[in-house]
Amino acid sequence: MKVLGIETSCDETAAAIVEDDGEGPGRVLSNVVLSQLDDHRPYGGVVPEIAARAHLQHLDRLVREALERAGVGLSDLDGIAATAGPGLIGGVMVGVMTAKAMAAVTGLPFMAVNHLEGHALTARLTHGVKFPFLLLLVSGGHCQLLAVEGVGRYRRLGTTIDDAVGEAFDKSAKIMGLGYPGGPLMEKAASGATNPGRFDLPVPMKGRPDCDFSFSGLKTAVRRHVENLGGTLSDADRADLAASFHQAVGDSLIDRCTKALKVFKEAFPEGRTLVVAGGVAANQVLRARLTDLCRRHKFEFVAPPLGLCTDNGAMIAWAGLERLRLGLTDGLDFAPRPRWPLDPNAKAAPFAGVKA
Repeated sequence: MKVLGIETSCDETAAAIVEDDGEGPGRVLSNVVLSQLDDHRPYGGVVPEIAARAHLQHLDRLVREALERAGVGLSDLDGIAATAGPGLIGGVMVGVMTAKAMAAVTGLPFMAVNHLEGHALTARLTHGVKFPFLLLLVSGGHCQLLAVEGVGRYRRLGTTIDDAVGEAFDKSAKIMGLGYPGGPLMEKAASGATNPGRFDLPVPMKGRPDCDFSFSGLKTAVRRHVENLGGTLSDADRADLAASFHQAVGDSLIDRCTKALKVFKEAFPEGRTLVVAGGVAANQVLRARLTDLCRRHKFEFVAPPLGLCTDNGAMIAWAGLERLRLGLTDGLDFAPRPRWPLDPNAKAAPFAGVKA
């Protein structure tokens, strides 16, 4: 089976073709991604209107390029998938309408994919991970722990009650004068630290009996340290503060994941895999700490290749393919969704909004 995937939920315009022969991990035949970072960097974050216009301007070309790189035509495809939410609704609409038009013209099935499910199932594309598995989903907009029981079957164990971890990276980097996007810049700055324990930062939610996260207070603590330094940081200050921030985030994630591993093992004794997905999963410092956690708990740790952690079309194509195999296709009247939780039965977090 071959499926075209389209991703336009935020600030990457992407199209990809994936293939599955039913005998193991899938194959990425093409994966074309156009980043909009340069368009949004002057504003310190993503501007929805700019993102939507860029998707509209470039998507048709990227779809053609994905088909050419894969060496296939529309007649070789078995289905067309697109991110239908959650995300910036203007961009989501561009991708969904493009996919619907192609499906209508070709007669191919259309799959409306939850962007978060795209991240969740990437480890099955790259590593053939079996259900059930524990998922740590960490990105600029989301921070959740979920038991993944199957395609479309998710049980949320914990979520952020305020900021997502990627959001905390971006906002803290801005406070420190590092720029945007914050995650890679914070990681680069931290690598030059000479005194990584110099700044005392809180470890949010440590020791709590649940599996939830909170990063708003950590961001505030970073601001206070910057203010105590007079608002002007040297390169050494930034490096040490970035390293201290990494340590606090890592300590929080390890504490929360340790609790989730226990909950997961009790509910799914046959499951022995922790998957990390989302843009923050590309952070090498956090990967190393999660690898060590899994080694101590006799779990397998799986993280997608760095290029498949951030938003991309391959993960959407694969999620669409998984749904197509099960006969889970959608009508051309499917309405894009700005909010689309993986576990609709989970209790709403008080201040998380769409991040829950």
